[in-house]
Amino acid sequence: MKAMILAAGHGTRMRPLTDNTPKPLLKVGGKALIVWHIEKLKRCGFEDIVINIAYLGEQIPKALGDGSQWGVSIQYSDEQKEGALETAGGIIKALPLLGTEPFLVISADVWSDYDYAMPQFKANELAHLILIPNPAHNPDGDFHLDPQGYLHRNGNNKLTFSGIAYYHPELFTGLSYGKRPIRYVLRNAIDQHQVSGEKYTGDWRDIGTPERLKELEDYLEAERGE
Repeated sequence: MKAMILAAGHGTRMRPLTDNTPKPLLKVGGKALIVWHIEKLKRCGFEDIVINIAYLGEQIPKALGDGSQWGVSIQYSDEQKEGALETAGGIIKALPLLGTEPFLVISADVWSDYDYAMPQFKANELAHLILIPNPAHNPDGDFHLDPQGYLHRNGNNKLTFSGIAYYHPELFTGLSYGKRPIRYVLRNAIDQHQVSGEKYTGDWRDIGTPERLKELEDYLEAERGE
């Protein structure tokens, strides 16, 4: 099973911490955010990992290498010349590394105790999104989840996209290379009834600001009994 960690963003909300360090390499609980992801992916059975890089991107391969120290294989999709291609654009560029089977994609700046396990895609399914109760910074939510487990752009009681999703490569068939956000790609598939989802109510955090990073540090210290 393959997974992709999105690590190409500029981390503007995290400044000044990201002035000289890419956000995925910021440390919390004694190790870089992205290392927490790698270790968890390994525990969940994902040993082939693709990481896209852009802003200060040369630092990430220097820090992580080929992944062998964690028992995984890491390949890098380099967007430094283009600038960050956003989620869909980054995935499209990385498709030759991701293969022909469904793959997991996670944002480097989320934290969750959700256990990654590849879902069974139905014949018409092209994506499966993990949704969460709406956090304070996104009170209106993103998508409606119906009782059959399919997503809709409109509807009551919308939930928020967690930044954790499983995609079939066919979702990106015919899309040209270049900067492209994922929301427009998902909208078309949702309208075709090709996107499923699940609601997750466990621990989930958007680690996008220095304040939220500090909150996570405090949480991890409390967990260790410090």
